[in-house]
Amino acid sequence: MKMTFRWYGENDCIPLSYIKQIQGVSGVVTAVYDVPVGEVWPREALKKLKSLCESEGLEMEVIESIPVHEDIKLGLPTRDKYIEAFKENLRRCAEVGVKCVCYNFMPVFDWLRTDLHFKHKDGSESLAFSESDFAALDPKNLRLPGWDESYSPSELNGLLEKYKNVTHEKLFDNLIYFLKAIMPVCAETGITMAVHPDDPPRDVFGLPRIICGESGLDKLFEAVPDLHNGLTLCTGSLGAGRSNDLVKIAAKYAKRIHFAHLRQLKYINGTDFYENGHQTRCGDIDIRSVVKALVENGFVGYVRPDHGRNVWGESAKPGYGLYDRAMGACYLCGLFEAFEGDKK
Repeated sequence: MKMTFRWYGENDCIPLSYIKQIQGVSGVVTAVYDVPVGEVWPREALKKLKSLCESEGLEMEVIESIPVHEDIKLGLPTRDKYIEAFKENLRRCAEVGVKCVCYNFMPVFDWLRTDLHFKHKDGSESLAFSESDFAALDPKNLRLPGWDESYSPSELNGLLEKYKNVTHEKLFDNLIYFLKAIMPVCAETGITMAVHPDDPPRDVFGLPRIICGESGLDKLFEAVPDLHNGLTLCTGSLGAGRSNDLVKIAAKYAKRIHFAHLRQLKYINGTDFYENGHQTRCGDIDIRSVVKALVENGFVGYVRPDHGRNVWGESAKPGYGLYDRAMGACYLCGLFEAFEGDKK
């Protein structure tokens, strides 16, 4: 296992010089953020990121993410040119030592939350989700907390219209088309692909979602058995689906889990939740048993503490403050140390 830490590049309020002081963290997870989706990343940008990380003694072996263009998800005739660009990005990432790429196949929207500043009794803040607040949103005039409003209202409505005829089966077929096209490049470069589960793991605004739990993962790995095709185990995303058995999933796919996002949720009711500190006792996700299942079943991938609280008055990107994630990294390192020691 290698413990990593998400870093949003030079514009991140958390400098690499701080991250390297977190015990157990060997590298960062980052990306090139200023290139439009579907275009090839400049080698110079990747080399600069690599140089910045190495200057602080940190590795840059995981990219999160190389975004997948909507034309690929839609299965449009233009998808092949975007797949070729994606392949070239894989090759260029490999040139600077990247070994794992996290990506998602969620149509239009990435993760969805309704509150970025949920107030805890102790004064800390975290992300939260309320079904009633979500139901009140107008998909044709969206203002989603934390969502990068990359589309104008007309562009968004046009994109939603395009997806009206995209079924779960069609979206899945488009994912398989994409993966089969890039697997030869993964074999060539040694890069593993780690699909991130849908968050929340269910359809939203009438858009299909297909990486929601065990059955979807079974179908994915059966269709593309190549071991370069793997999973990002996100306990927060999968945990938002109450029927998902995270310990079972961790054990079953341990050798196909190339990356793990480990974070905590506290359920308010059958639909609503807020995010909390990483410790098992802080929520309803059995982080301890998930880590135990990973270790006992052969997991050797990358880990990062995922969304944390903003604590001690810090004003950081919601979910991505320094202190709570640093405490989470130390907690997770302790769990892995204990279970890996037991295994030996």
